[in-house]
Amino acid sequence: MYSIITFEEFISIALDAPRVVGIYPEIKNPVFINQRVKWSGGKKYEDKFVETLKKYGYRGSYMSKEWLKQPAFIQSFAPTSLIYISNQTNIPKVFLIDDVNIPTQDTNQSYQEITSDKYLDFIKEYVVGIGPWKDNLVPVLGNYLETPSDLVARAHVHNLQVHPYTFRNENQFLHLNFSVDPYKEYDYWINKVGVDGLFTDFAGSLHQFQEWTNPLSSGEEDAHKLLDKIASMISKFKHA
Repeated sequence: MYSIITFEEFISIALDAPRVVGIYPEIKNPVFINQRVKWSGGKKYEDKFVETLKKYGYRGSYMSKEWLKQPAFIQSFAPTSLIYISNQTNIPKVFLIDDVNIPTQDTNQSYQEITSDKYLDFIKEYVVGIGPWKDNLVPVLGNYLETPSDLVARAHVHNLQVHPYTFRNENQFLHLNFSVDPYKEYDYWINKVGVDGLFTDFAGSLHQFQEWTNPLSSGEEDAHKLLDKIASMISKFKHA
């Protein structure tokens, strides 16, 4: 049997890393938890969540000096939770959006309502972005991606980022438009659809894509490292 990692243990992994590692924790099922767990002093799940982040130094608005030292986004499918904690922390928040037939767990609002321009204009006061299921941004038919919806463009009009979920490398989760190639799919979503970030179960693949597409972003030293890496790869190929 394996134990379940705690929130604080998860945070310690990021803080103990030799470089800056951001976190993206979710306020998961707050309605369910608040109905079944009671904390002293009348505190809620959301209060304990924010207290833990503050305990380990997480603070600051998006791209502020404080935030860049310990980057964090807070995500939730429950808009009332994000609104509630907005009075407790300025850590950037992202409103997750479920499938078209699933209402919000706390306010029972429909997909059509929470993706309307009126609602986006409302929620932007509390969050920096939205996190929709990717198949609702670009519908899928017969494992082929169809024409993208206008949600990304409309969210950007309201100064909201878009972080769709969840990208995976297994063949059944990739699409035939891109020869079942996750790197081509990343390119499509980032450079064609125009998303600002994304959730993936294969962070190594996304990191590799970023290195390949922005090889000189860290300066001349990284350029030399890249050339050395390419030379090493060619050498291995010649001797294969």
